[in-house]
Amino acid sequence: MRILLVEDEADIRELIHLHLKRDHFAVDTAATGEEALRLLEHSDYDLAILDWMLPGISGLEICKKLEGRIPVLIVTARAEAADIVLGLEMGADDYVTKPFEIPVLLARVRNILKRFNTQPDTSGTLLKVGELTLSEETHEARLSGNKLELTASEFRLLSALLKNTGRVLARQKLIELIQGEGINVTLRTIDTHVFGLRKKLGDAGSLIETIRGVGYRVQAV
Repeated sequence: MRILLVEDEADIRELIHLHLKRDHFAVDTAATGEEALRLLEHSDYDLAILDWMLPGISGLEICKKLEGRIPVLIVTARAEAADIVLGLEMGADDYVTKPFEIPVLLARVRNILKRFNTQPDTSGTLLKVGELTLSEETHEARLSGNKLELTASEFRLLSALLKNTGRVLARQKLIELIQGEGINVTLRTIDTHVFGLRKKLGDAGSLIETIRGVGYRVQAV
């Protein structure tokens, strides 16, 4: 696995670099956003670890430019809920705030790489995680082969989460994904829809993970 590490503080960059190499990752480093973009243009990476506040082009701008082509882990001192939401909405897949413990950072890195190497097959219309399947073609969701009776909002919500397995979807992003003809969704109703969906999923409702203050995600099984 090849990782691009972008961090302008030399001591932090060297510390992370050292531990990533000890964990058997190939690592390229950059101290500025401009340098990172040059590396991204000429090399392929499995993950980008981006500091938000970089001189010149910020990590958040790089994340936006990547447009989801590779997973992104943002590492930053900006720890407000609004900052986390913004980072995730710009395309980040996870978020670590400074100061952090190295084992926590490494666990996040391994988790992201695992998720992105076990994505469900979305080449057709069937989405699957564990015993849960969803077909957009037949507009059916099934759990262990049994059909689930979902509302239109619940179906769209589940579809959005399954299509983005492993990614955190902020509440505002979920609104954009499930809003449609005859469906009016607000920030206040997203949690209600998730509650109803979990109830219908029973024990499998634990697949939908709450990211406190941000939104939801379905973990790969």
